[in-house]
Amino acid sequence: MTQHLQRGLNSRLITFMALGMAIGTGLFLGSANSIQMAGPSVIFAYMFGGLMIYIIMRALGEMAVQDPVAGSFSSYAHRYLGPFAGYLTGWNYWLLMVGVGMAESTGVGIYMKEWFPELPQWIWVFGSVVMIGGLNLMAVRVYGEMEFWFTMIKVVTVVLMIIGGACMIWFGLGNGGHPVGLGNLWNHGGWFPNGVSGMLLALPIVVFAFGGIETIGMAAGEAANPSRTIPRAVNSVLWRILIFYVGALLVIMAIYPWNQLGTQGSPFVTTFAKLGIHQAAGVINFVVITAALSGFNSTTFSGSRMLYSLSHKKQAPAFLGKVSKDGVPTRSVLACMACLVVGVVLNYLLPGRIFAMMMSILSFNTVWTWMMVLIAHFSFRRRHGATAFPLRVWPLSSLVCLAFLTFVLVMLGYSPDTRVALYVGALWVALLSVAYVVFGVGRRMSALGADASTV
Repeated sequence: MTQHLQRGLNSRLITFMALGMAIGTGLFLGSANSIQMAGPSVIFAYMFGGLMIYIIMRALGEMAVQDPVAGSFSSYAHRYLGPFAGYLTGWNYWLLMVGVGMAESTGVGIYMKEWFPELPQWIWVFGSVVMIGGLNLMAVRVYGEMEFWFTMIKVVTVVLMIIGGACMIWFGLGNGGHPVGLGNLWNHGGWFPNGVSGMLLALPIVVFAFGGIETIGMAAGEAANPSRTIPRAVNSVLWRILIFYVGALLVIMAIYPWNQLGTQGSPFVTTFAKLGIHQAAGVINFVVITAALSGFNSTTFSGSRMLYSLSHKKQAPAFLGKVSKDGVPTRSVLACMACLVVGVVLNYLLPGRIFAMMMSILSFNTVWTWMMVLIAHFSFRRRHGATAFPLRVWPLSSLVCLAFLTFVLVMLGYSPDTRVALYVGALWVALLSVAYVVFGVGRRMSALGADASTV
């Protein structure tokens, strides 16, 4: 077996991997929650949240172009902040990927039951684990191509909804030839019907909708010509996501009063039904299943690459660092699959609660990852100065973004529904810290030296 990953991902595949993680079930089914909080001002929340995520991605992209490694932000935290920071960041992200993978595979089971209600949910969850695990055991380009087509289905659905909705707004398509117009955006309490506070309360939900875009960094270690592909992917992904989210929500809220959304299921289903697509519920069900498989595919990829990187830094068992003749870290993939089987068991025992439970407790891990990217980037800039792909308006842009992420953490603690994320996150960090000392990870890292951060 070789010890190195293969660079088989071009900018098209990396871009669609990131899109696949960020455009998921939250847009198709969960967008109504943020709309109910903020009303039409949710558009401004997405724009501001998108700007903050763009700062994070530019910081990550600058480091990835300079040093394209599989461990991404964990390796950068290790190199620029120390072994302990890299260790915590790597294992936090691995837990995030496994947890989101459990939630996404659960989503597959939930929506397959819409078509096959007589079969138990856990069977579909198990089937998705086997399917996605098999894809991730193939050469990385096969994985990337499959993710491309998963994501393409979602992208086409959103684009068709935006085009069809625009025709309804301007030409009356599906509305008896009577243009709907844009009045619903401000005729029901204005742009801020719940005040500025409503928009602020929606910001954490909006920000987590962008979760997964950091997959670009995880793919850097297998990117072909990373100095060209990474900047292209970073610069293109965000504006595409903003078009999809902002464009879709503008169309939806123009067609329907914001305070009626969510009362009749997914806004996408009702919009397609009004356009005359009577099988809209089945179509969206298929798209949501695809979205869940796409997210599951990306989390398995990212989680296995993080284990591979941790292993090479002596922060995970050494056998996880082996790769196949195709350059795939098969043992790390199999380890992730073994952990994901826990999700199958939980779906057998708690089929109605696991999705919401997993998503609510993983918010802390997401914010931790993003904050560590920015903090490591400060040290990176002090050491290297501005590079070929610099974060603009640094350090002000990073400081503003760190303040924003701190606000998101405060909001997690403010809401009773998400407060558990801080408790679980603090407990996880404490357990990792104890393991770091008890198992001598810190001593092994000192003996290993700084070269480990290059993996």
